[in-house]
Amino acid sequence: MPLLELSREQMRAFGYRVVDLLVDHWAGLRDKAAGYKGSPAELRRIHGDPAPLEGSDPRELVERLSRDVFSHQLYLQHPRFFAFVPGPANFASVMGDALAAGFNTFSGSWLGGSAPAALELNVVGWIRGWCGFPETAGGLFVSGGSMANLTALAVARHAKLGDRIAGAVVYLSDQTHSSVGKGLRILGFGADQIRVIPSGADFRIAVESLWRQVLADREAGLRPFALIANAGTTNTGAIDPLRELAAFCREHGLWMHVDGAYGAAAVISDRGKALLDGIGEADSLSLDPHKWLFQTIECGCVLVRDAALLRAAFDQRAEYLKLIHRDEEEVNFCDRGIQLTRGFRALKLWLSVQTFGLNEFR
Repeated sequence: MPLLELSREQMRAFGYRVVDLLVDHWAGLRDKAAGYKGSPAELRRIHGDPAPLEGSDPRELVERLSRDVFSHQLYLQHPRFFAFVPGPANFASVMGDALAAGFNTFSGSWLGGSAPAALELNVVGWIRGWCGFPETAGGLFVSGGSMANLTALAVARHAKLGDRIAGAVVYLSDQTHSSVGKGLRILGFGADQIRVIPSGADFRIAVESLWRQVLADREAGLRPFALIANAGTTNTGAIDPLRELAAFCREHGLWMHVDGAYGAAAVISDRGKALLDGIGEADSLSLDPHKWLFQTIECGCVLVRDAALLRAAFDQRAEYLKLIHRDEEEVNFCDRGIQLTRGFRALKLWLSVQTFGLNEFR
């Protein structure tokens, strides 16, 4: 037998056992607790064995995983999982992940995965339409809100500052997710360049305080360049006054990024769309389908109002990538984000919406 291969019969038995385990888990979820946590000492003992020199029966390994790994975690899709921000998922998304992994799809270039790239463009177009962004907008799928925020802020830095950050100032609420501060630090901004604006009693950013701070920074010779607004904070679900902030940013020449990782997906419903009024006015947006759109982890998305700015920020023409840049009509997602090697995350959202229909999600 060739190296690292299983026979057709072995693959079938292996695969059927995995699918049976998944079906039993999903079908029997209501009869379990919402999760279990093992002690560090116990789990390090169980999982402390050295790498084996000889192989084992895959079906026995699945049983071992069922007993020793998947039995000690939180089940985010559990109907009684009320802790933290939910990630409920659905079985069609699970199968989407299985198909993407099974075909080992490379989604970094059109050459590596042309139809997967076209499908991703289609699903990004769905999200663009849901959020009210113009036809000029574009984006891509990433791991989650942290990477979406980092990607958008990197585009903002390039578009507004030419990547020269000396004296630049960014504004955010005291309710803003910690990933934003982490992303700004990665992008080179110091603590003295980040202005944390207090929120009001409704946990929304105080616009008057923002206005005063921007004017004070300009008078001090600094360069205000970006505002991060919230479309559903992690603490309370609060939504900043997006339309008012969009007008403010246009007036003062600021890039407006909306962190909608938690709440932006609610825009597909009439009630959510009303609450998120103005979200389509943003320059960039992060949204996590692995939250309210019931996708398995990882599944985040970033949108930029002018898709050309993604390429301007990230396009690199290395010698070994010449083959993928021969046709300008071919979209290479490696030129629109941080990753060259990237998986086919769009498939599971496409499969889920196709399976159930958008009204079911609404």
